Amino acid sequence: MKGKFPEAERKPLRFRFLTAFLSAAYCICVAAPAGYTRAGTRAEASAPAARAECVMEADSRRILYERNGEQALPMASTTKILTAITVLENCEDLAEEFPVPAQAAGVEGSSVYLERGAVYSVEDLLYGLMLRSGNDCAEALALHFGGSIEGFAEQMNLTAQKAGALHSRFLNPHGLPREGHYTTARDLNLISCYAMHNPEFCKIVSAKYYAPRGWANKNKMLKSYEGAVGVKTGYTKAAGRCLVTAAEREDMTLVCTVLNCSAMYERSAELLDDAFGAYRRVCVLEGDAALSVGREKGCTREALYYPLLPEEEEHLRIETEEKRVFGREKNDEIIGEVKIYLINRLLFSRNLYKL
Repeated sequence: MKGKFPEAERKPLRFRFLTAFLSAAYCICVAAPAGYTRAGTRAEASAPAARAECVMEADSRRILYERNGEQALPMASTTKILTAITVLENCEDLAEEFPVPAQAAGVEGSSVYLERGAVYSVEDLLYGLMLRSGNDCAEALALHFGGSIEGFAEQMNLTAQKAGALHSRFLNPHGLPREGHYTTARDLNLISCYAMHNPEFCKIVSAKYYAPRGWANKNKMLKSYEGAVGVKTGYTKAAGRCLVTAAEREDMTLVCTVLNCSAMYERSAELLDDAFGAYRRVCVLEGDAALSVGREKGCTREALYYPLLPEEEEHLRIETEEKRVFGREKNDEIIGEVKIYLINRLLFSRNLYKL
């Protein structure tokens, strides 16, 4: 799918999207109503598009924009996003210290110049991994937590599966070129959204500077883009310039991945600007909203949010149905279920607790 429209077909962004959306809706083809290629006119006309790119809302995982999002590609050091979250999920104490293994000293590519036998904490190495993109940090962590590069790669692939990234394969912790080591822009977004729900991960990737070791973050988006809170840059000759960015504005967090993009910062900024400009995070249902189920009323107890275009909001539909489940406590009685649809796409299905 091409990212640009012929001049004769150019229309305002909102009109182009709405036309596609309504056509799909009336054909009952809305499995992913916001998954259409919809880079804004300004973005199309300036920074070159990436070979693959995807913008996703972090909580819902809704795809707001995608171009070649399922194409398997090398991803260079953006691999380290998965390395970091895999370590964090298997680490009981970030202050734990261990000596640098011989194998991790002198790894090619970007490095913090670890020396064999030098003692670092897990936290030190995670900051070196994500701020300085240390390939030596990646191998030291992999060897410590996986016993071997291969053993840690197995853990990485399990973590990727938990994140819903089912079209990727990881063979090393740093992203140096290796046949069979690949991901997709969509999968990398899914991994990043999953990782961003870990507070320690967020703290690391949003840090502009790590004082204990004097390491500054290489990710220029943290300084140049309003609301940027991570995530990771990457480059190899095989992968080209790659970037994953997370940014927050008005209570909505978006994650944008561009793979093999010569103007990765500019393109990412344009895609994020377009998405923030078009979508807003809508409270679809308040947690204490009373819904009728037969003669009774119930609520979900949790507010449900979803990123929507303004013209989509009128197409939301709420349905309830009875079901009875008695909990151990009186106030745990489930009287039904609520289902919320956008046209014919199910967004949420939640239990309703008796009021």
